[in-house]
Amino acid sequence: MTNTPPHSHLSLPEVEAVARAAHAHQTDKAGRPYTEHLLAVAEGVRTRGGTPDQIAAAWLHDAVEDDALSEQWLADAALSRRTKDIVRALTKRPGEPPEAYAARILATDGALLVKQSDLAHNSDPERLAVLDEPTRKRLTEKYARMRALLGLEPSR
Repeated sequence: MTNTPPHSHLSLPEVEAVARAAHAHQTDKAGRPYTEHLLAVAEGVRTRGGTPDQIAAAWLHDAVEDDALSEQWLADAALSRRTKDIVRALTKRPGEPPEAYAARILATDGALLVKQSDLAHNSDPERLAVLDEPTRKRLTEKYARMRALLGLEPSR
Protein backbone atom coordinates (compact mmCIF):
# COMPACT_ATOMS: atom_id res chain seq x y z
CA MET A 1 0.00 0.00 0.00
CA THR A 2 1.28 3.46 -0.73
CA ASN A 3 2.14 5.90 2.04
CA THR A 4 2.44 3.07 4.57
CA PRO A 5 5.73 2.81 6.46
CA PRO A 6 7.38 -0.59 5.95
CA HIS A 7 6.61 -2.00 9.40
CA SER A 8 3.17 -0.56 10.06
CA HIS A 9 -0.15 -2.13 9.26
CA LEU A 10 -3.27 -0.67 7.77
CA SER A 11 -5.59 0.73 10.41
CA LEU A 12 -9.07 -0.76 10.79
CA PRO A 13 -10.65 2.27 9.03
CA GLU A 14 -8.17 1.77 6.16
CA VAL A 15 -8.97 -1.95 5.96
CA GLU A 16 -12.68 -1.11 5.96
CA ALA A 17 -12.16 1.41 3.13
CA VAL A 18 -10.23 -1.14 1.07
CA ALA A 19 -12.93 -3.79 1.61
CA ARG A 20 -15.75 -1.37 0.82
CA ALA A 21 -14.03 -0.27 -2.40
CA ALA A 22 -13.22 -3.85 -3.43
CA HIS A 23 -16.82 -5.04 -2.94
CA ALA A 24 -18.51 -1.74 -3.97
CA HIS A 25 -20.41 -3.14 -6.95
CA GLN A 26 -21.25 -6.51 -5.41
CA THR A 27 -24.62 -7.54 -3.95
CA ASP A 28 -25.65 -10.47 -1.78
CA LYS A 29 -28.18 -13.16 -2.74
CA ALA A 30 -31.03 -10.85 -1.70
CA GLY A 31 -29.73 -7.99 -3.84
CA ARG A 32 -28.46 -5.94 -0.88
CA PRO A 33 -25.06 -4.18 -1.04
CA TYR A 34 -22.44 -6.77 -0.10
CA THR A 35 -20.70 -4.27 2.14
CA GLU A 36 -23.64 -4.59 4.58
CA HIS A 37 -22.58 -8.23 5.13
CA LEU A 38 -18.96 -7.21 5.69
CA LEU A 39 -20.01 -4.59 8.24
CA ALA A 40 -22.23 -7.11 10.05
CA VAL A 41 -19.45 -9.71 10.21
CA ALA A 42 -16.87 -7.16 11.42
CA GLU A 43 -19.30 -5.85 14.04
CA GLY A 44 -20.13 -9.43 15.08
CA VAL A 45 -16.42 -10.16 15.58
CA ARG A 46 -16.01 -6.95 17.59
CA THR A 47 -18.98 -7.71 19.87
CA ARG A 48 -17.72 -11.27 20.38
CA GLY A 49 -14.45 -9.87 21.74
CA GLY A 50 -12.38 -10.21 18.59
CA THR A 51 -8.98 -8.61 18.21
CA PRO A 52 -8.13 -5.92 15.66
CA ASP A 53 -6.50 -8.65 13.52
CA GLN A 54 -9.75 -10.62 13.53
CA ILE A 55 -11.85 -7.53 12.79
CA ALA A 56 -9.58 -6.71 9.84
CA ALA A 57 -9.94 -10.30 8.62
CA ALA A 58 -13.73 -10.00 8.95
CA TRP A 59 -13.70 -7.03 6.58
CA LEU A 60 -11.60 -9.03 4.11
CA HIS A 61 -12.94 -12.55 4.68
CA ASP A 62 -14.54 -12.92 1.22
CA ALA A 63 -12.28 -10.60 -0.78
CA VAL A 64 -9.97 -13.21 -2.32
CA GLU A 65 -12.68 -15.87 -2.70
CA ASP A 66 -14.94 -13.38 -4.52
CA ASP A 67 -12.05 -12.07 -6.67
CA ALA A 68 -12.60 -8.62 -5.20
CA LEU A 69 -8.89 -8.61 -4.25
CA SER A 70 -6.17 -10.94 -5.47
CA GLU A 71 -4.10 -13.37 -3.44
CA GLN A 72 -1.10 -11.28 -4.54
CA TRP A 73 -2.75 -8.17 -3.07
CA LEU A 74 -3.21 -10.05 0.20
CA ALA A 75 0.39 -11.27 0.19
CA ASP A 76 1.70 -7.73 -0.35
CA ALA A 77 -0.78 -5.88 1.87
CA ALA A 78 0.33 -4.06 5.02
CA LEU A 79 -1.58 -6.47 7.25
CA SER A 80 -0.47 -8.63 10.14
CA ARG A 81 0.52 -12.22 9.46
CA ARG A 82 -2.44 -13.31 11.64
CA THR A 83 -4.95 -11.29 9.59
CA LYS A 84 -3.57 -12.74 6.36
CA ASP A 85 -3.66 -16.28 7.79
CA ILE A 86 -7.30 -15.86 8.85
CA VAL A 87 -8.33 -14.50 5.44
CA ARG A 88 -6.57 -17.41 3.72
CA ALA A 89 -8.22 -19.91 6.09
CA LEU A 90 -11.66 -18.47 5.30
CA THR A 91 -11.09 -18.45 1.53
CA LYS A 92 -12.88 -21.48 0.09
CA ARG A 93 -11.01 -23.25 -2.67
CA PRO A 94 -12.76 -24.54 -5.80
CA GLY A 95 -14.02 -28.08 -5.28
CA GLU A 96 -12.88 -28.14 -1.66
CA PRO A 97 -14.90 -30.46 0.59
CA PRO A 98 -16.59 -28.72 3.55
CA GLU A 99 -14.66 -30.99 5.94
CA ALA A 100 -11.30 -29.72 4.61
CA TYR A 101 -12.49 -26.13 4.77
CA ALA A 102 -13.68 -26.54 8.36
CA ALA A 103 -10.44 -28.28 9.37
CA ARG A 104 -8.38 -25.36 8.01
CA ILE A 105 -10.52 -22.86 9.93
CA LEU A 106 -10.14 -24.85 13.15
CA ALA A 107 -6.37 -25.10 12.62
CA THR A 108 -5.92 -21.33 12.14
CA ASP A 109 -5.66 -19.16 15.23
CA GLY A 110 -8.48 -16.63 15.29
CA ALA A 111 -10.38 -17.90 12.23
CA LEU A 112 -13.21 -19.65 14.08
CA LEU A 113 -14.53 -16.44 15.65
CA VAL A 114 -14.64 -14.72 12.25
CA LYS A 115 -16.41 -17.69 10.65
CA GLN A 116 -18.86 -17.83 13.58
CA SER A 117 -19.78 -14.20 12.94
CA ASP A 118 -20.05 -14.85 9.19
CA LEU A 119 -22.36 -17.82 9.74
CA ALA A 120 -24.46 -15.86 12.24
CA HIS A 121 -25.10 -13.11 9.71
CA ASN A 122 -25.62 -15.52 6.81
CA SER A 123 -28.15 -17.46 8.92
CA ASP A 124 -30.08 -14.39 10.06
CA PRO A 125 -33.76 -15.30 9.58
CA GLU A 126 -34.52 -11.80 8.26
CA ARG A 127 -31.87 -12.19 5.53
CA LEU A 128 -33.02 -15.71 4.66
CA ALA A 129 -36.71 -14.73 4.60
CA VAL A 130 -36.34 -12.68 1.42
CA LEU A 131 -34.90 -15.61 -0.55
CA ASP A 132 -36.93 -18.12 -2.53
CA GLU A 133 -37.77 -21.33 -0.68
CA PRO A 134 -35.27 -23.65 -2.47
CA THR A 135 -32.41 -21.21 -1.90
CA ARG A 136 -33.42 -20.60 1.72
CA LYS A 137 -33.58 -24.36 2.40
CA ARG A 138 -30.25 -25.05 0.67
CA LEU A 139 -28.44 -22.28 2.52
CA THR A 140 -30.00 -23.15 5.89
CA GLU A 141 -28.77 -26.73 5.52
CA LYS A 142 -25.34 -25.61 4.30
CA TYR A 143 -24.85 -23.24 7.24
CA ALA A 144 -26.10 -25.82 9.77
CA ARG A 145 -23.66 -28.40 8.39
CA MET A 146 -20.75 -25.97 8.60
CA ARG A 147 -21.68 -25.05 12.18
CA ALA A 148 -21.69 -28.75 13.06
CA LEU A 149 -18.30 -29.32 11.39
CA LEU A 150 -16.88 -26.39 13.37
CA GLY A 151 -18.43 -27.52 16.67
CA LEU A 152 -20.58 -24.39 16.96
CA GLU A 153 -24.01 -24.25 18.57
CA PRO A 154 -26.95 -24.48 16.15
CA SER A 155 -28.49 -21.13 15.31
CA ARG A 156 -31.75 -20.28 16.99
